[in-house]
Amino acid sequence: MEQKDLWSLIELSKSGDDQAEWIIEELAQKKIEEVIDFECHFQSLMNSSYQSRLWGAAYVLMGGCSDDAFDYFRGWLIGQGEEVFNKVLKDPEFLAEYISEDNLDEEGFPQNEELLSAGLDAYSLIKTGDTEWNDSIYDEFLEALDQKGLQPAKEIEFDWEEEDLEGLFPILWKRFGENPLG
Repeated sequence: MEQKDLWSLIELSKSGDDQAEWIIEELAQKKIEEVIDFECHFQSLMNSSYQSRLWGAAYVLMGGCSDDAFDYFRGWLIGQGEEVFNKVLKDPEFLAEYISEDNLDEEGFPQNEELLSAGLDAYSLIKTGDTEWNDSIYDEFLEALDQKGLQPAKEIEFDWEEEDLEGLFPILWKRFGENPLG
């Protein structure tokens, strides 16, 4: 599976009610190697979006953003598709134009936690017939990713303080600074 195939799956999954569930079901019909490839490409996108500036934008949107919330935000961002993902990485202020009720989760946040485990869930479904947590399957999955050469995200240093965000993201701040999502 190539990265373009991941983006094709993402596009197709946007038409359903539960994006992560749709992707899991599709991946579970593929070969294990394709599921591992999907996860490598997905993690590569997560790593490339692990940026201080993007975290600052997410902070403005949601009125704060923990480590976990930033992971869920990046999962959501990948779930929006290649075009939106690339536009936001190039200019996080694009989010002010893009965000609408139609593309937020049930609680009104730009987050998709379930998409983060789609690869593992599909792998588990193929191996065991269900998506229940299994330590040995998880270890096996991580080993397969390691053998593919998956690298962890590089550490980032924040280049902003909370009081800098209005100046760094004036368009986002105008829309969300005093009235964050959620």
